[in-house]
Amino acid sequence: MRGTEIKPNILRYMDENQRFDGRKLDQLRPIEIEYDVIKTAEGSARVKMGGTEVIAGIKLEIGSPFPDTPDNGALMVGVELLPLASPEFEKGPPSIDSIEMSRVVDRGIRESEAIDTKKLCITKGEKVWMVMVDICPINDDGNMLDVSGLAAIAALKVTKFPEFDGESIDYKKPRKKQLPISKVPIPITVYKVADKLFVDPVAEEQKEYDGRLTVTSTEKGMLCAMQKGGDEPLSADDVDDMVKIAVKKADEIRKKL
Repeated sequence: MRGTEIKPNILRYMDENQRFDGRKLDQLRPIEIEYDVIKTAEGSARVKMGGTEVIAGIKLEIGSPFPDTPDNGALMVGVELLPLASPEFEKGPPSIDSIEMSRVVDRGIRESEAIDTKKLCITKGEKVWMVMVDICPINDDGNMLDVSGLAAIAALKVTKFPEFDGESIDYKKPRKKQLPISKVPIPITVYKVADKLFVDPVAEEQKEYDGRLTVTSTEKGMLCAMQKGGDEPLSADDVDDMVKIAVKKADEIRKKL
């Protein structure tokens, strides 16, 4: 449930294009990216954006292809919101927020065609590589969805295939061949409170938004996925402005990868 006590203060600051932490409305917090933080994973990354921190790990397994795509590998994304990251997260089955984050991150990577899934085929109709993306928040101080998406693509960019002899996988041998990544999809969520649009909220700001739009884009501003959230509707002008902001911010982040 969103609070309302600090909303007037947020709006008062935003009327002067300011935030509680001194940023402008369209300004991101400092970003830190660390690669290969999990030695048992085929690829991993730790991403910090302000006080929000997320780790993503990639495992590659052998599986059967889907019947309608017999020569394509598969991608699966899972997000586990652990109580250690926020007192608002609870143990048990995946929450609505966890499911939404998994699907939004998955859709952005899948629809961008960032991974050439045909190159994941081992034997058509029989064996393909399955790309498993596990996302684990360490600390939630707002904007978890965007940070999770960034951690996922950062980990995928450094993922390497384990040794495979046609029958079994040897995860202990040195990895050399990179996962075929051709694009870098970046999700940016633009939030709206009253008539103000802003990005990368801290936890207090995120509780007060009226509507939001997550826009995933690749290089040259190519849109590949969008997800609307919040109780209030967005006008056509809102969506147009949000997309422009998201594409611009995605380009900023992409330079850090």
